[in-house]
Amino acid sequence: MSSPIDIVEKKLLSDHWFILHKYVFDLKRKNGGVVRQIREVYDRGDGATILLYNRAKGTVILTRQFRIPTYVNGNESGMLLEACAGLLDDYSPEECIRNEAIEETGYAVGNVEKLFDAYMSPGGVTERLHFFAAEYDESLRDNSGGGVEDEDIEVLELPFSEAIAMMNDGRIKDGKTIMLLQHAIIRGWFAKG
Repeated sequence: MSSPIDIVEKKLLSDHWFILHKYVFDLKRKNGGVVRQIREVYDRGDGATILLYNRAKGTVILTRQFRIPTYVNGNESGMLLEACAGLLDDYSPEECIRNEAIEETGYAVGNVEKLFDAYMSPGGVTERLHFFAAEYDESLRDNSGGGVEDEDIEVLELPFSEAIAMMNDGRIKDGKTIMLLQHAIIRGWFAKG
């Protein structure tokens, strides 16, 4: 299959935190025509996220931390409730999420289940996020969590029903977390009887 585009120009706009490029490209249309488009693409690398859950207790582990993009877009406190996550860097998705779980939540999960992967904002961001789940209990507690270096992460153990209520009433606004909680509903991990 031939490429649907011809890249005319690629210009680096920023490489401070992540990488921002400007692309000028010719897009080949289904009708045989060609249209020139200009887009900025933010490359932040791929990542992984995990829902830690305990069926016996009916709980999930979430984190709360400050996120500047939410603050500048109307979240007055900038604090966001979310599932543990991190960038892959040079790790496999499985290695990454095990490391992130220990760093952020304090739980050393061994068996992680790959659920799916998804592009999170494909209109302008390259990131593909790998979604995982793992059961936890206190025997897996390695440390108190909270992140590393400049992170300041609060670890929360919530009843699954409360997490769903928070998703439904808007207290949980993070897309990856909503996707994981909905996946738990679909899979029936906390179904009664």
